Amino acid sequence: MDGSASRRTVTPDGRSTPDAGQAADRLGRPLTRRPLMIAIGGWPGWVVVGGATLLAVVAAALGVSVTLPAWARYVPLAASLLVFGLPHGAVDHLAPARAAGERPTPRWLLAVGAGYLVLGVAYAALWVVAPAVSAAAFVALTWFHWGQGDLYALDAFGGSHLGRWGLRAATIVVRGGLPMLVPVLRFPGRYRDVIDAWVALFGGSLDVAWAITPAARAALGVGFAVLTVGTLLVGRLRGGGREWRRDAAEVGLLWSFFLLVPPLFAIGVYFCVWHSLRHIARLAGIDPAARRAFEERGPVSALLRTGRDATPLTAVSIAMIAAVALVVGVDTDPRTLTALYLVFIAVLTLPHVVVVVWMDRAENVGLSRRPWR
Repeated sequence: MDGSASRRTVTPDGRSTPDAGQAADRLGRPLTRRPLMIAIGGWPGWVVVGGATLLAVVAAALGVSVTLPAWARYVPLAASLLVFGLPHGAVDHLAPARAAGERPTPRWLLAVGAGYLVLGVAYAALWVVAPAVSAAAFVALTWFHWGQGDLYALDAFGGSHLGRWGLRAATIVVRGGLPMLVPVLRFPGRYRDVIDAWVALFGGSLDVAWAITPAARAALGVGFAVLTVGTLLVGRLRGGGREWRRDAAEVGLLWSFFLLVPPLFAIGVYFCVWHSLRHIARLAGIDPAARRAFEERGPVSALLRTGRDATPLTAVSIAMIAAVALVVGVDTDPRTLTALYLVFIAVLTLPHVVVVVWMDRAENVGLSRRPWR
């Protein structure tokens, strides 16, 4: 970690340009270096997801049926209001400028704010007039975004087996499909209940019974398994090595986790300690102050520095959720409150994804990466 994202050279005519180190990053290397991504976006997720999977495997081997109390299923999602989940998108007003190697200015803040306002209001209106379409769109958008986040992390880990656009796109489909598709294979009824609760908030209904029949799930499972193995094999042929083995191990772990752990609990855990922490590691990597905190004092200091940036908009978001719940008079049943929270997350996800796509282009990573290796 060399802090190159913050170094700029002033030309004779007064223009500020990236120095040679930062220009090298723009050739396709994430600004978030491997040690930072492993410390924040690696070990916490591996330990928590791995531990939960191990417990589920042991319980299954012993023939013990573990049933979580109803309230416990909602704990990870509830925690995500304050711990990593909601806050991971609350630095979007600062992230685009930092990804471009610049200081956030009023112009940057206005551009991001306007994008959030236009896209967020438009998507919120779509939820009101077409909740079923909006729910399907949210699943597809989250599928892409979570895959996008893992692709960035794989690059930051140092993977050299994902050079081609086609393989990168397939990796996004696989990585995003692990949390969004695999739970359907084992827990179709619970998955459907969550989506039905979203749509029911707006007086609509979503008929997806055909998609969760045994035959449909078998076809989806086989097809997705073939895609998973095929994507990993192509990566292996491109180079393999330690980072390919890390990629394969993560895929195997997530397959097991989402097949064995009840979906609402599993999604909440994944959102907090896997996806969100990887994006927070990325945010720390493009913030000179957070990078410096990591180098001098470790990952906790970097998290606290990024958390300070996220606090104001996290508080605003929580206040907005509470205001909507009070004004509309939403039922206090956990299932209904969870549905409201997920719809709110959906409205924020569209502009958040646009911001992350822009960051990918600015950093020359993800599907925007050039030149291909």
